[in-house]
Amino acid sequence: MGKIGGFKEYNRADESNLAVAERVSNYNEFTIPVPKDKIKEQGSRCMDCGIPFCHSGCPLGNLIPDFNDMVHQEEWQSALEILQSTNNFPEFTGRLCPAPCEKSCVLGIIKDPVSIENIEKSIIERGFAEGWIKPQPPKTRTGKTVAVIGSGPAGLAAAQQLNRAGHTVTVFERDNAIGGLLRYGIPNFKLEKGIIDRRVVVLEAEGITFKTDVNVGVNFSVEELNAFDSIVLCGGATERRSLPTKGIESKGVVQAMDFLTQQTKVLFGESIPDQIKATGKDVIVIGGGDTGSDCIGTSNRHGAKSVTNFEILPKPPVGRSESTPWPFWPLQLKTSSSHEEGCDRNWLINTKEFISNDKGELTGLKTVEVQWKMTPGQRPELIEKEGSEKIWPCDLALLALGFTGPEKTLSEQLGIETDMRSNYKAHNYQTNVPHIFTAGDMRRGQSLIVWAISEGREAAREVDLFLMGSTNLPTKGKGDLPSL
Repeated sequence: MGKIGGFKEYNRADESNLAVAERVSNYNEFTIPVPKDKIKEQGSRCMDCGIPFCHSGCPLGNLIPDFNDMVHQEEWQSALEILQSTNNFPEFTGRLCPAPCEKSCVLGIIKDPVSIENIEKSIIERGFAEGWIKPQPPKTRTGKTVAVIGSGPAGLAAAQQLNRAGHTVTVFERDNAIGGLLRYGIPNFKLEKGIIDRRVVVLEAEGITFKTDVNVGVNFSVEELNAFDSIVLCGGATERRSLPTKGIESKGVVQAMDFLTQQTKVLFGESIPDQIKATGKDVIVIGGGDTGSDCIGTSNRHGAKSVTNFEILPKPPVGRSESTPWPFWPLQLKTSSSHEEGCDRNWLINTKEFISNDKGELTGLKTVEVQWKMTPGQRPELIEKEGSEKIWPCDLALLALGFTGPEKTLSEQLGIETDMRSNYKAHNYQTNVPHIFTAGDMRRGQSLIVWAISEGREAAREVDLFLMGSTNLPTKGKGDLPSL
């Protein structure tokens, strides 16, 4: 423990945000960092528990008490070395991870948990600022070639690990820039794209080749792909969920990812004819998750007339639910910075119809209030509340309903078996085609960025073992892990 009783002496300190009026005028990140001396204090709050439950909460197995102690001692380079030993991209997780480690922090039983995510972000940002993040190309090459499909966090992690093992790695991305959903699925105000670009520069200097605008199975044949000694499929779960609702074809009913992707591309100079805009419109976001929150923040920056959010599930409790006690991930209300910027949130609402005019343009939504009937041993039943129908004015409805699984183009052309949820089947990340592996959302289904990085790292180890017969790449030693 860095400071005995530090958790008694210091309170939790988090990053603050710029005022709403200032931050919604642009698409920049708006967090205000905690001062360096305060970060040292935050590291001092770690109790260095005999059994650090934060380890069980972190899918990467980050050595959290260890880097907290180094921050307390102001040994920042040592903290960075410890952090990077398990996490390839702390600059991504430090901004985007929901921090399950903090929800399982032992201190959280009696006080606010240690601000682990912010400490992580502070370590990596100082590393870049001080010039400590340097390319580390392998000393020798194995002569083996590996193709990584998809440049999201799973693909980038797999690529870096395999490159460190000495293999020649090429990453294929079907979009026009590297990053996957980090690039075009996450708004700039949550992750400025320069954060991705500076990491790609390091990866290129380490010897990884990136090829954009390459859609395998469309403009790049699977025969060319199979020329590589091994393949890692990290394309994500990109099949978007829709609604079987009357009027879904109305002009103005839009998939959230189309809305978010267009805005980021326009922000960086691309011309998008007929860009989907929320300016001056009554916007309704259907879906209460992170993507829905991103749509709310983007709509407010567009200058929407109003922003309303629908969620079909009940409103979660403000504190922990008895059904999810410590150290489990809690069922509780999450209020994001986008919600704080302006949004009318509604729970237990089901959309019955998208209403349009004679031109097919969306003008409103018809909804009904619902309840969930829970019967032991049976699936929950959705019950509509009689007499609760309501018409909401709406010019733009954004469907933020998540994803149903990976696209089937690759699995069909490569002969990859899929499971009942359409995810790519794999044992220890190896598919039924021996030289083809898979990781991330494509394997486990829609999940967290921290799981994607973990999956990429673990898959890389299995690929190295397949190619060389042995491997020195690290592992958490947990084998295949169930989806959350």
